[in-house]
Amino acid sequence: MRATAIRWLLGMSLLSSGAPGCGGEATPPVEAAEPLLTIQPPAGFPPQRLAPDNPYSLEKARLGRYLFYDRRLSGNETQSCGSCHQQSRAFSDGRATGLGSTREDHPRGPMSLANVGYFSALTWANPVQRELERQALVPLFGERPVELGLVGREAEMLDRLRRDRRYQQMFPRAFPADADPFTVANVTRAIAIFERTLVSADSPFDRFSRGDTTAMSESAQRGNQLFFSERLECFHCHGGYAFTDSVVSASSAFDETAFHNTGLYNVDGRGAYPSASTGVRDVTGRDEDMGRFRAPTLRNIAVTAPYMHDGSIATLDGVIDHYAAGGRTIASGPNAGVGRDNPLKSGFITGFTLTAQERRDLIAFLEALTDERFLHDPRYADPFGNER
Repeated sequence: MRATAIRWLLGMSLLSSGAPGCGGEATPPVEAAEPLLTIQPPAGFPPQRLAPDNPYSLEKARLGRYLFYDRRLSGNETQSCGSCHQQSRAFSDGRATGLGSTREDHPRGPMSLANVGYFSALTWANPVQRELERQALVPLFGERPVELGLVGREAEMLDRLRRDRRYQQMFPRAFPADADPFTVANVTRAIAIFERTLVSADSPFDRFSRGDTTAMSESAQRGNQLFFSERLECFHCHGGYAFTDSVVSASSAFDETAFHNTGLYNVDGRGAYPSASTGVRDVTGRDEDMGRFRAPTLRNIAVTAPYMHDGSIATLDGVIDHYAAGGRTIASGPNAGVGRDNPLKSGFITGFTLTAQERRDLIAFLEALTDERFLHDPRYADPFGNER
C-alpha cells in the first residue's frame, strides 16, 4: 500500500461514531464460561511487547476473538478476519493469493498468524506495518486491494456492532473507561489483543527441545541438524523461537527486521520481479528493494501451503528445490528467468546438494514444527458456531 494510503489509514484509528444505541438484534448475551485467552509466554519465549495504549485484558481478548470471526466487519458481511486466517491452517488460508470480500484477487497470500505478537514486521513487504492495532486498519479499510471493504462505512460497521446484545455487554467490559466504547480504535485494539494470544509452542520440535527424546523421529532429528547447519543456511532467516528473523519482544534492545530477495524471479535478467508484487520496492520505490520479502515463520509450515509470497511453489519439496538451486529457474512464459543469477539476491542463497535421504530428513523436521494443539485449540476457534 502506498505511503499516502498508509497515512490515511493510520488516521482512521481515532474514528468514533455517535452515542451507544439500545435494544437491537436478538443475539445471545455473552456467556460466563468464555475461554481463558492468555499472552503468558511459553517456555523458551520472552514476554511480548505490548502497545503502550493497549494493555492486555482477558475481556479485551475475548471481545477480539468475536470480532476476528465476525462477518459484519466486512462491507457486504461475507468475510471476517477468520475467512483468510483459518485456524486449521495456522491462520493462513491455503490459497496462492488472497481473495477479498468483493472477490478481488490480491497479489500476495495471507501469512500465518501463529506467534504474530512477536513479529516486528506484519506483512510480506511493508516495513512500516509494525503494530497490530494499526495493521488491522489495512484489511478493514484498504482499497488497493479491497479486503473487507469498509472504507467510508465506518459508522455503519459500528452501528452493526452496537445493535448486538452480546457486544452491548462485551465492549463496556473490555473498555470500561470509555464513555462510548464502540469505536474503530477499540475494534482494532481488541482484535490485536486476541491475535497476541495466538501462540504456537507445542510442536514435536518444542517437546523434543524440552527434553522429550521421543517427540521427534530419528529422521526429523537428522533434519534438525541439517536445518541448523551452515551447509544449508536455513537458520539465518528462519531461526530462533519464532523461526523468522523479524522478531520483537519486551526484552528486545531493538527490533530485528529483515527482508530478503531469494532469487524467486529474475524476469529481465537484472533482478526484476513480476510487477504485481515487487516486494519492499512497492513501498519505498527503491530499485535495491526489488524482490525483498519478509521471511515467514516456519512454525506449522507443513499446513500453510502453497509457499512464497505469491503461492507460486506448491510443496515443501518444491521449496527445497528452489533453495538447493540457489534460485528458481522459470524456463518460459512472462516470468521466465534464472533466479540463481539475480544480482539482488541474498548472499545466503547459494545453493546446496542433498541426498534423497537428507531431503526426506529435512522435510520430516519441517513437519515436526506442526503444533496440532494450536491448530485445534478451542480457545482460538470461531465462537459463533451454529449461530450463522
